[in-house]
Amino acid sequence: MKNEFALAFNEVLEEKQLPKEVILEALEAAMVSAYRRAVNASNAQHVEASIDPETGKVIIFAEKEVVEDVEDQRTEVALGEAQRVEPEAEVGSMVIVETTPDNFGRVAAQTARQVIQQRIREAEREAQLEYFNHQLGEIVSGVVQAISSQAVTLGLDKKAEGIMPRNHQIPGERFRLHDRVRTLLAEVKATPRGPQLILSRAHRNFLRRLLENEVPEIYQGLVEIRSIAREPGHRSKVAVSALQAGVDPVGACVGMRGVRIQAIVRELNDEKIDVIEWNQDPSGYIAKALSPARVTGVYLDEHTRGTKTATVVVPEDQLSLAIGRDGQNARLAAKLTAWRIDIKSLPEATGDALNKIQSDPEFAAMAEAETNTVSQIEAILVKKDEGRPVTPEEYSILGQFVDRVEHGIIGMHQAERSAELERIAQAKENIPATAFKMPLEELNFTERITNLLVEAGNETVGDLIVQMELDSDAILGLNGIGPKTMENIENTLAEVTFPEPEIVEEDVEAEEAERVEGEPEAEEQVIEAEAVVKDEQVEAAITTEEPQVAKPEAVEPVIETAPVEEIEKVIQEEVVAETEPEEEADTSFEEIFTLEPDAFEIDVAKAEFEDEDQDEIETRKKKKEKKKKFVEMEYDPDQDVVIVKRKRKRDEEDWEEDLDY
Repeated sequence: MKNEFALAFNEVLEEKQLPKEVILEALEAAMVSAYRRAVNASNAQHVEASIDPETGKVIIFAEKEVVEDVEDQRTEVALGEAQRVEPEAEVGSMVIVETTPDNFGRVAAQTARQVIQQRIREAEREAQLEYFNHQLGEIVSGVVQAISSQAVTLGLDKKAEGIMPRNHQIPGERFRLHDRVRTLLAEVKATPRGPQLILSRAHRNFLRRLLENEVPEIYQGLVEIRSIAREPGHRSKVAVSALQAGVDPVGACVGMRGVRIQAIVRELNDEKIDVIEWNQDPSGYIAKALSPARVTGVYLDEHTRGTKTATVVVPEDQLSLAIGRDGQNARLAAKLTAWRIDIKSLPEATGDALNKIQSDPEFAAMAEAETNTVSQIEAILVKKDEGRPVTPEEYSILGQFVDRVEHGIIGMHQAERSAELERIAQAKENIPATAFKMPLEELNFTERITNLLVEAGNETVGDLIVQMELDSDAILGLNGIGPKTMENIENTLAEVTFPEPEIVEEDVEAEEAERVEGEPEAEEQVIEAEAVVKDEQVEAAITTEEPQVAKPEAVEPVIETAPVEEIEKVIQEEVVAETEPEEEADTSFEEIFTLEPDAFEIDVAKAEFEDEDQDEIETRKKKKEKKKKFVEMEYDPDQDVVIVKRKRKRDEEDWEEDLDY
């Protein structure tokens, strides 16, 4: 049966939810502290404590000096007693011996109580910090413990408390004590009193995590959340895209009859959520982002000065819907797409386009091209201002006019941007490359002027020189730079010298080695190419179309020690004979020549095909495929003969080898 210490020890483990080693370490540290207080030991003395978790027995070990006569029991030990612990101990050495005082357990329990509690609290805080650092950015569930005008306090796992400030709450949401609430763990701060947990229900990632929990396709990676724009308590827009063909991203998020999205809407206190499909084309993406409004046209001007702007034209009856209450719909669409959106009705866009081409000399060429339609457009706008009805055909004319003008303006801006980039490239050609690696801080400017130039985008000396050559007025127009400062900048740039680029010997040697190594490879490639060409030529020369004919009975080859030059001559004559189209090889290679002892004669056996029909022979010729033959001669010194090897290709990787002696 377990004693009281073991029962109390297990109870602490269950209550604090800490590892057994942590509690034992805290108890041992407390015993060491209690021993130092009990005997008034120095902090420089090494003291250890050992506790048996089953019996609760405490043993204290302290480091002491070995002496012959003990004067201080706290720091000295006799030689005989020290040798019982460590036989090699000598006078003057240090040994660790047991020094547990009498009735130490009861005394330590009273004096080390605060130390034990402090260590356990520190262990709890460290465990909480480690646990919630892993939960950062995830949804946690807590119980409302306190409500104030500034924040709501929630009780979480590990006996921790989280704070949800007012700006992280959904507007209009009310809480009651002991309500269980799901929130996003937005921030974890380490403080002396433990981790400070900041909770949020207004963060856009809270909506992201809710979608991941409710939509299995998002959790499994079939659907991806591209962007989220949210105004808590009012409206949110979510752009999703499918990562697998055949998956409807919007339908997966909405669910059957909206069951999935409705669960999220209820969790967010009836916040409206628009789920749209992400589009790679910015025009289509912006048009869908303004839903539920219907869009007539989207015109992107990426090359305009300042933020990239999208002009959106909508029908007159869709203007208020596209803008939304207090501009909410347009604001969320701009956040979702990262574009500045300018929404106009069709008559307003027509009036602006007409005024732009008529008043701005920059668009004189466009105004001249639209001379025939300007009067018609003006008549339609007058009719609209007077309140007279406008036909659909006239609305179509207005839309076409706006489309032509907007695309013309975008084209002019693109041309201007291209010309500007070309001028910048030409200006950079006359500037050393080292100028673009030299920081602006190396010039003798004051810190204020350097900061102004860097904020304007001139991070290097080369950037500043290019800007001065293209448009020096832009530098002069900066707030805090006057004529004297400009003169100082010009003089400094005129006196600056750029160092020659350093040539590292290792790089030169590496390049030389690469060049030298590359030359043999190139030569080998040329030689291999020539060899391939020659092989193809020889292959074509010895390739013939052999009809499938009946071969005569095989004749044993006659082995004759003929000169190698004569053998090669015979083989060459055979190859020439095979390549002639009029003469076909109709005999086997074994019977191609017969050698007599005194003379070298060629006896070609002729096959007779008198019994076969001529049509059948022609049919066999057509069915017979061309076969590649390779002739190779090898001299066998043991037999003193020349071996002729011929290989025929049966298929892609199967070769048949014939040997002729």
